[in-house]
Amino acid sequence: MGPELPHRKRCKRWDCLWDAHYLTFSCFKRQPFFTKERSCRWFLESLDRVRVKHPFDLWAFVIMPEHVHMLIWPHEGVKISPILKLLKLPVTQQAIGYLRKENPSFLDRMLDVQPNGNRAYRFWQRGGGYDRNMRTVREIHEKLVYIHLNPVRRKLVARAEDWPWSSARAWSCNVHEPLKIDRESFPPLELTRPWEF
Repeated sequence: MGPELPHRKRCKRWDCLWDAHYLTFSCFKRQPFFTKERSCRWFLESLDRVRVKHPFDLWAFVIMPEHVHMLIWPHEGVKISPILKLLKLPVTQQAIGYLRKENPSFLDRMLDVQPNGNRAYRFWQRGGGYDRNMRTVREIHEKLVYIHLNPVRRKLVARAEDWPWSSARAWSCNVHEPLKIDRESFPPLELTRPWEF
C-alpha cells in the first residue's frame, strides 16, 4: 500500500428543485483579499455576469474582508457548481493579472504549493466552500438577516445598510445598489410550500 494521502474536505451539493441555497466561500488561507474596492467590484461584476449564464435569483449577499455569503434561488435546471466556478474564476484571473502588473510581491501570499509539488496562485480557499439548502421560508428569512448583520457583528459598521458591499442597503432603501436584488421572488414569511408542515 502507498503512503496515505491527506484528507481533503469535500463539499456535498444537493441541487434540489425549489431549494434556495445559502453559500459561503473564503479567500485563500482566510486572508483579507476584499479590503480594496477593486476586488469587491471584480466580485460584483462577476456575480452580475454569472446570473445571465446560469440564472438564479439573488436574495442577499455580503462581501466581508476574507469571505463571502450569498443567498440564492437557482432557476429550474441550474446547478450550484457551475455558478460557483463561473463566479470565482474571473475574480482570481483579474486579481492575478492586476498583481503581476502592479504588485508582483503580493502574489507570494496567493501561492499554493501542493503536496505533489504543483504550484498555483489562489484567490479562493481550496474546496467548494459551504452550501446549505434552505427548505423553509423561516430559514431563508433568518439567513437574510444573518448575512446583512455580518459587518455589524464584526464592528465594521454600526448599521447593516452602511456596509457598501452587501445587499442590506438594497433591501432597506429599495435601491439597486450595489447590485440588483430579486425582491419580487423573495418569499413572504407567512408563505409556506405545500410540503412544509
